[in-house]
Amino acid sequence: MKGKYTYLELFAGAGGLSEGFIRKGFLPIAHIEKDSYASLTIKTRMAYHFLKKSCHFNKKYADYSKDYIKREELYSMVPQEIIDSVINEEIRRGNLKSLFTRIKQTMAKSNVNEINIIAGGPPCQAYSLIGRARDPYNMERDPRNYLYKLYAEFLKEFKPDFFVFENVPGLMSAGRGKLWEDVRATLRKAGYTVDYRLLNAYDFGVIQKRIRIIVIGWRNDIEAKYPEFGRIPGMTKYTVGNIFEDLPPLEPGEKIHYGNYISPPSEYLKRHGIRKDDDILTQHIARRHNARDRKIYRMVIERWEKEKWRLKYSELPEHLKTHKNQKSFEDRFKVVAADLPYSHTMVAHLAKDGHYFIHPDITQLRSISVREAARLQSFPDDYYFEGPMTAKFRQIGNGVPPLMAEKIAEKIMEMIE
Repeated sequence: MKGKYTYLELFAGAGGLSEGFIRKGFLPIAHIEKDSYASLTIKTRMAYHFLKKSCHFNKKYADYSKDYIKREELYSMVPQEIIDSVINEEIRRGNLKSLFTRIKQTMAKSNVNEINIIAGGPPCQAYSLIGRARDPYNMERDPRNYLYKLYAEFLKEFKPDFFVFENVPGLMSAGRGKLWEDVRATLRKAGYTVDYRLLNAYDFGVIQKRIRIIVIGWRNDIEAKYPEFGRIPGMTKYTVGNIFEDLPPLEPGEKIHYGNYISPPSEYLKRHGIRKDDDILTQHIARRHNARDRKIYRMVIERWEKEKWRLKYSELPEHLKTHKNQKSFEDRFKVVAADLPYSHTMVAHLAKDGHYFIHPDITQLRSISVREAARLQSFPDDYYFEGPMTAKFRQIGNGVPPLMAEKIAEKIMEMIE
């Protein structure tokens, strides 16, 4: 793998942000991620990018996607330093020096003298409005609130030209706004000019309303300004249904680990590189649902189809209710409406249940599959998520949409050059 400029990703998740930088020609030096399944997902994706240029790529990667070969065999076809560059560790104050050492060793093996970009965002649940609503202390005691201080230590150590810091809008209101002030102050003290915008993934071609804070910083000796991001033209002609129409219907609990599409890709899928001509369908797997939930799903879908109205939890018949609290989370059951231009925001809670992401087809009465969730986040069909189904959903829900990441990387490249 070659690249003109280098980057390091912290709190890397499933690698959505990294995917955008690789597509724009950046060289990944290391990824740090504490979740073991997400780390494996990144390793598999690094293997994909390395093997993509090999004559054996199509068969070997497809064989792995179909479970014909083991993970060890796939990884054995990739230089060990690429696999080892994915560091499955939690970033803590106590292990910073050892992490710095490992990164520098990786740089030496790659014959790299500097890191141009540090990217990533600390886990966002501590900053989310939903997370704070569930916590009696409004997450003020959550140690994840202060991981940005460790992020700043990497800036001090490696002194990249730029950094990209992604997070949820709730960061701005956490701690009554004082936390957000301290985040920016800490990043500035690390030696960087800091600016930010609230950006919507939909404007980058993602068929989802997903608003995030994107903080960009540049070292104080560099003259730069925050880039302008224009909207991707032509998005209004697409609907959410365009990501579902070529996928075979599923019964709840049905799993198509690999199989065939039922129709050619939609214009949206082709235009944004989510499905390519030689792709095979993988990880189209759905969770099980009990009879009560499926009855609720039918009511939710019917209400939307007939009235274009979201059914509230308090409107359910009493025999279908299981929660005493009917005032909070009234929209806990929500259909991913096929006729809208974008879906509601994907969240990691999808790993726990699918009630907030009900498939729009009333003949299926299930929540969306792993592959459908990945498409809503703009992950391409050749992106393989490791781990059990719940881990896959969690990685996707937490992920940075690759289409959004790609445009950010493109602007960073322009700023460097």
